[in-house]
Amino acid sequence: MSPDELAVTICIVIAVYSAVRIALERNTLKKLPFLNVVSFAVTGVIAIILPHPLTILAAAAYFVGSTLESNAIASTIAGGPEEKDE
Repeated sequence: MSPDELAVTICIVIAVYSAVRIALERNTLKKLPFLNVVSFAVTGVIAIILPHPLTILAAAAYFVGSTLESNAIASTIAGGPEEKDE
């Protein structure tokens, strides 16, 4: 098994484990870290599988977009920014 295949296999195993934890976890706040892990794993697989310089840009765009999405979900669950009455 080549190093690239090993890295992809590790990313897939981690992503599947996180997806199972997301499916089984009842508490929404405890699901969010696993959602981020799935995003990291998908980004890693994209960067490893496609050997092209533009792949890094695609992986970075996916990573930034999924991180912003996770932050938006967490902010919504937490109640969003509080407004101060002065």
